[in-house]
Amino acid sequence: MDFIGRILSFNYGTFLFTWLNGERVGTDVFGNRYYRSRRKRRYGREQRWVLYKGSNEASKVPPEWHAWLHQMVEEPLTESAAQPRPWQKEHLPNLTGTDLAYRPSGHDRMGGKRAPATGDYEPWVAE
Repeated sequence: MDFIGRILSFNYGTFLFTWLNGERVGTDVFGNRYYRSRRKRRYGREQRWVLYKGSNEASKVPPEWHAWLHQMVEEPLTESAAQPRPWQKEHLPNLTGTDLAYRPSGHDRMGGKRAPATGDYEPWVAE
């Protein structure tokens, strides 16, 4: 991301709110920083949020931090929970809305020609 892109993606309001009201809880493997409010909110629940490193992409939040953000656990899970299992794949960014997004062969941007139907479809006809 170029310099102008980083400035435009930076939200000064969120930064100011975090500086005034936030208590840093931790950082994940992607460099995202997690915060909680210093004061309790309604019904005793604290406010929790994340400041993303780079683009604001929710799919970059690992499961152990997702559970904490959504109040499923009181404290962030241990570092052992963050260790990847042998069957887990590396993170891939969400490409929806980009030129790299998946488009099936019948999509307009892929030529707009789909494979012909197999001929086993019979439409319903009112009698």
